[in-house]
Amino acid sequence: MGSAHISEGIRSLHDRIDDLERLVCQRLEAEGQRPVGWLHEHADVRHQLPAWRRRTNGEARLTVATVTAIAIALQVAVPGRLVLLRPVWVLPALQAALLAVLVLANPHRINKESRVLRTLSLALAAMLSLANGWSVALLAVGITQGTLGKTAGPLLVTGAAIWATNVIAFALWYWEFDRGGPVARAQATHPYPDFQFPQMLTPEMAPPHWEPRFADYLYLAFTNASAFSPTDVMPLSRWAKMLMTVQSVISIISIALVVARAVNILQ
Repeated sequence: MGSAHISEGIRSLHDRIDDLERLVCQRLEAEGQRPVGWLHEHADVRHQLPAWRRRTNGEARLTVATVTAIAIALQVAVPGRLVLLRPVWVLPALQAALLAVLVLANPHRINKESRVLRTLSLALAAMLSLANGWSVALLAVGITQGTLGKTAGPLLVTGAAIWATNVIAFALWYWEFDRGGPVARAQATHPYPDFQFPQMLTPEMAPPHWEPRFADYLYLAFTNASAFSPTDVMPLSRWAKMLMTVQSVISIISIALVVARAVNILQ
């Protein structure tokens, strides 16, 4: 029996135990008795856990799908000489097809474990990152060699599109890997977070149902790309620190070169 089957069996057993506890407590309370002993204490402790540490219904698909679609559309604004595949629409079309498959396969809540869907989701994030990284590299070479950036307006539009795509792509990576990904977070299979959000340190300042969603990871990626360093969300694992470092480097290159070249043109 594989580890996946064992994990699924353990989760199923935990669910049945939780259901049994709930039924016993309801029966005792219906008879006018208060659950006592370990059953009452165990039930209270489980209900006092913050949402990000217990099993939940999973995150809605709408937000992440909408933002990913924006990242795909932004690539069309990149000039043809900077794209990985030509014509410009080829790679965005492939990415849009992958996104459509993910939405159709799981349109509502992201809480079903599927190796195929996770592979497709990671492939989509990889395609976005690869295409955008290629554009950043060609943009840097073109500006330093003087073959790009003859006029400030188109250069700023291109730089903004690449920078925004960089933010969304890394938001997807943070969202995909923090505590094993959205499905693992919904099933509470990974107890140790890779990112420390403020609500985790001060749970009394957040509602009991709070847990990190895609919008939180998008904010993390935006602040890291703007400040070139962590702000209020701290990376805990080594992979999180390294990934944030890579994002900051890409952001610095794209912003510094584009802005410097645009200022030079305007002068």
